[in-house]
Amino acid sequence: MKTQAAVLAGAALLAASSTALAQKASQSAGNRKRQGQDELIEVLKKEDSPRKARVDALRVLAQVGDRACVPVVAPLLRDEELADMARYAVEPIPDPAVDEALRAVVAEAQGRPLVGAIASLGVRRDVKAVPALAAKLADADAQVAVAAAKSLGCIGTAAAAQALRDALPKTTGVAQAAVVEGLFRAAESLAALGQRPAAAEVYETLAKAAPLACAKDVAAKRAESLRKA
Repeated sequence: MKTQAAVLAGAALLAASSTALAQKASQSAGNRKRQGQDELIEVLKKEDSPRKARVDALRVLAQVGDRACVPVVAPLLRDEELADMARYAVEPIPDPAVDEALRAVVAEAQGRPLVGAIASLGVRRDVKAVPALAAKLADADAQVAVAAAKSLGCIGTAAAAQALRDALPKTTGVAQAAVVEGLFRAAESLAALGQRPAAAEVYETLAKAAPLACAKDVAAKRAESLRKA
């Protein structure tokens, strides 16, 4: 009995020791990550940092960054040269601060930074961005209108789908093609969420107003399938 008790006690001590070592290793890794991020942030803060150094810092932040880096990266989302890498750095960070920064770019920027921010909001499926993206569907810049349509499709809520439905008869050319694509994506998303009637309505809109006969046929069949289910 004493031998068994000693073995059990030894096993308990070994388990406790292993747990302590694991916790220490985890803390150490967390400290290294924070230290690494702090160093990268300092590179971005320095005005005399070479462009390559900034690009490299943003590339690594995409792997290790968290909310702490957002205030420093956010101004770079408007930079013509660094906007794409800045988005790459913050897009994976699951924090509302990123969405707020991207929405601010949509409200203020133009050109490439604007198009990029719109795309990132779609990737992140930011439902709060729907009104701002809806307004961009009528933008004179076709790239902006196309990006907005695709992002609304990715967000895929009922509000996003309605914005696209409203825009369909008002758009032409590549912008209208993007709206059609966005509507198909939104309908798929609504159906996947169990919102079959709403998805069917989107498909029915496409069946009536899509510019191509093949798109109308596909939409009509999908609407019919959802109505029967």
